[in-house]
Amino acid sequence: MKIELNENKVFFNNGESVQEIHPFWLRERVDGDEFLDKGTQQRLFDPSTMNGEIIIKKAQIKNGFLEVDFNDGVNSKLDITKLETEFSNKDTVIKSIPKKKWDSTLKNIKNFEYKEGFFESKEMYDLLVSFYEFGFVVIKNVPTENNYIVKFANSIGSVRRTNFGEHFNVKSKSNPNDLAYTTLHLSPHTDNPYRNPVPCIQILHCIINDVSGGYSTLVDGYAVTETLKEENPEFFDILTKVKVRFKFIDKEVVLENWSELITLDENNNFKQVRFSPRLDFVPILKKKELDLYYKARKKISDFNNSNKFRIEFKLIPGDIIMMDNHRLLHGRTAYDTNEGKRFLQGCYIDHDSSEGKLRHLKRKFSL
Repeated sequence: MKIELNENKVFFNNGESVQEIHPFWLRERVDGDEFLDKGTQQRLFDPSTMNGEIIIKKAQIKNGFLEVDFNDGVNSKLDITKLETEFSNKDTVIKSIPKKKWDSTLKNIKNFEYKEGFFESKEMYDLLVSFYEFGFVVIKNVPTENNYIVKFANSIGSVRRTNFGEHFNVKSKSNPNDLAYTTLHLSPHTDNPYRNPVPCIQILHCIINDVSGGYSTLVDGYAVTETLKEENPEFFDILTKVKVRFKFIDKEVVLENWSELITLDENNNFKQVRFSPRLDFVPILKKKELDLYYKARKKISDFNNSNKFRIEFKLIPGDIIMMDNHRLLHGRTAYDTNEGKRFLQGCYIDHDSSEGKLRHLKRKFSL
């Protein structure tokens, strides 16, 4: 892709087509000191109040810059690399990190060691890249102080508060409002599908874990849905179209949200999976459609619960696991409190936090 000129008109050539760049689009992007605050990168002028009849009087490409004289008297030098990146309409930081599908054969994924200055280090950048690749990361030797999970989360972005609080304690208790607060086996699931929007990232911090059970289980929902798409396209299709009702009831709140089990983006690629069959309610549909839907849900449930897609490991005190709740399913094996204690603390953050941190660190280390 490249920027080209023809008679004071500017064109974008992506190798397949050539498109003229509107003069006003270029005028909006002038970045001289009188037009742009260098610290915030915010404009010092309001383009919505400008006369739309902007014309390029003169243009030339020189030393990697597009030099433009506009008819309103403004002259500017625009970085061609930045223009090409922006005009291609691609997020070069996040979307350039490819998702790596995985199943039970996943081995030797890198763990990260917590240390002084970790939050602003190159290792934190590497951690976030790995997170976007695999959908989860494990950080070792994090201080086991009470509520340290909040400090950790806020180092990436802002904690997403829910009705469970700023953070929550994962341990067995009487009269729980969620099965997570029992000793029962938890099948692979995504958290909070009844919320709108669904929390993006869950962070769990292991404080105590001296029981023989209580192993953490993870399933790559991206790998599962891609397998379903390949092997059972009819099942995949109906799970991307039928919206089901997810509902959560507590003493002080009733949360409800309608959504598909598999959500696709604008290009029909994987975006999000919701799977929590203890909480979903299928709408009334024609019998033939429901027959297909129930078969499809059974198939994806079989995948989610199979040994083929699940990994299992035990968190030890000082471990933090950070999981993409839009991609990964997580669960837990049962445990017995007569053997000891299992105590984790958790919280949520959203993707804008991890994305913002990643862009900041990429800029900081000129990556």
